[in-house]
Amino acid sequence: METRAVSASLQLLLTLAGVTLLFGCAQANGTMEGAARQSLRLCGGRVALLPPVFFLLAAMLAMVGPGAILSTALLAPFAMSTGFRAGVPPFLISLMVANGANAGNMSPFSTVGAITSTLMSQQGLGGHEFRVWFFHGAAHILVAAAAYLLFGGLALFREGSTEAVPVPPRMERRHALTLGITALWIAGVTLFRWPLGESAFGAAAILLLLRLASLREAAKHMPWKIIALVVGVSTAVSLIDEAGGFAWFQELFARLATSESAYAVIAFVTGAISAYSSTSGVVLPAFLPLAPGLAAHLPGVDPLALSISIIIGSALVDVSPLSTLGALCIAAAPEGSHRTALFRNLMIWGFAMAFVGAAICYFWAPLFSA
Repeated sequence: METRAVSASLQLLLTLAGVTLLFGCAQANGTMEGAARQSLRLCGGRVALLPPVFFLLAAMLAMVGPGAILSTALLAPFAMSTGFRAGVPPFLISLMVANGANAGNMSPFSTVGAITSTLMSQQGLGGHEFRVWFFHGAAHILVAAAAYLLFGGLALFREGSTEAVPVPPRMERRHALTLGITALWIAGVTLFRWPLGESAFGAAAILLLLRLASLREAAKHMPWKIIALVVGVSTAVSLIDEAGGFAWFQELFARLATSESAYAVIAFVTGAISAYSSTSGVVLPAFLPLAPGLAAHLPGVDPLALSISIIIGSALVDVSPLSTLGALCIAAAPEGSHRTALFRNLMIWGFAMAFVGAAICYFWAPLFSA
């Protein structure tokens, strides 16, 4: 029993270390920041386009590997300062960056996407990575669009153009080669089913052998605390589950929820917990292994749909300032941007997302099933 749990955790560790090392190389040699700044040319200086462009940039960064936390840490300082100089409300920029990063976060190539797909595969729910990514991304696009309409996005069209967007630096040879090798890795994983962690180590090794990045600098960009937390929680959850320790929770859930409300209830519970804790480090490793057992206690409940509800419910609240993404946006807010008001607004919005996530999962659950 312990051997199976340890084996699964070692595989998770291999996957996380490989993916984060590869994108640690891309971050250390400036490729990620350079690509983000080049992409800002899409908005052509138009103020109203800055929020959706920052959403897309955050989504693309998270999608190709770093995950939401690293993408937000990379983009938020630049986005918050640029948006503030252009007259875009900091609250709106925060919501765009955080929701954009989360929209790409369940990509099969990202750190958190790798965590999620591994955890689901261990429960017999593998092979649905793109379905998870689609609905997770759609929920964040819906919420971001609502935020754009509610918090001044349309009013920005009256502002015209701005000079606040700096001219991006020229992409160098090492950046182009890094992007090319990363693209080949993504193609190999997608088309030829290369093992995610092992192939990421191979791509990182090529970058290091070609001296396109420094191993020491790349290792500094790897989220060691998150990796240790995820693997530790996953191991503990596996051992408790195999020992039958979650039977009581499954029975309690079956008493609290019905077949119709199960998706909304689990989304709300995970959202409420994730608002002040780590989604990838605590909530997903703790709750995804429970999905098949919870579904078995309620006739008609699909374990895949329940898993997607857990993922969406726990992620939509991540703009809370008590969660990592919200905290990063507040830390990146420039002087004069009223950080106290930003903290209050993100707090209200983050906890409101627990209810919004529950509503989305209630209505979308029939679409989640394979």
